[in-house]
Amino acid sequence: MVKLADEDIKTREVLDWKGLHVFHFIFSSCSQKLRIFLALKGVDYESHEIDLMTNENLKDYFLGINPRGLLPAIVHDGDVHIESNDILTYLESVYPEPRLIPEGAEDKVAALLKHEDDLHLDLRALSFRFVFNPPHDPKSPEDLEIYATTGSGTVNGQKDERVGVEIDFWETYADRGITDDVAQAAAEKFRKVFSVLDATLADQDYLLTDGLSVLDIAWFIYANRLTLAGYPIARLHPNLGAWYARMEEMPEIAREISLPPPVKEKFDATRAQHVADGVNLEAVAGL
Repeated sequence: MVKLADEDIKTREVLDWKGLHVFHFIFSSCSQKLRIFLALKGVDYESHEIDLMTNENLKDYFLGINPRGLLPAIVHDGDVHIESNDILTYLESVYPEPRLIPEGAEDKVAALLKHEDDLHLDLRALSFRFVFNPPHDPKSPEDLEIYATTGSGTVNGQKDERVGVEIDFWETYADRGITDDVAQAAAEKFRKVFSVLDATLADQDYLLTDGLSVLDIAWFIYANRLTLAGYPIARLHPNLGAWYARMEEMPEIAREISLPPPVKEKFDATRAQHVADGVNLEAVAGL
């Protein structure tokens, strides 16, 4: 688990905080995953929204809490935890009921969550190409310089390399956007994974036989983002599509993925324009 050491934390005030504090953003997929997890657990927390659209995550205050500048992050009774799946595992131990990581399946769940996490940059690529479609570079050279210096702190006392991975993504995005080749490769990864999940769901309601689990939450969030991008889940993966529809109706989930009307209208307009221009996800990826 990624619990930061005392020397990693530069925003020292959080060391005195009591209770559960969650740093998140409304459109962050990993933040949505955490908020749904907490909603299903019935856990109250103090919300601290960090606006990724204005690069608030690259300000000194937040980088002093999470040197990676990523969301979500939590402060629990003065301890700082980062990385969403590690946070979920930690919170399961603190709030064990209702169980969302079945007892005895911890190692299996951890391995499957890593598989999900390994696709995060692919999800981001498809999001920026087909969902957000921003009209300008989301991270300027000045932003990235701040990130490379202020954000290059330590994680558990060790020089952290994750910032370099993030900077590489944003520099590549600023240079050439998300190319067809990148989009095709990312979509193919999800097609293969979704096909496996579809087979799993052929004779069971959830991704684990024990019932609803953190795996359902994690993969639902990815499926939701891919749906916004125009991925035809129901057509290509009918069992997964039926599972998605059931999950979507749960009030704890529906509330966290609900989009403000202006944002939904913008996303819908972007997808419609892509279809009209023949550059939508299905066309580009040959789905």
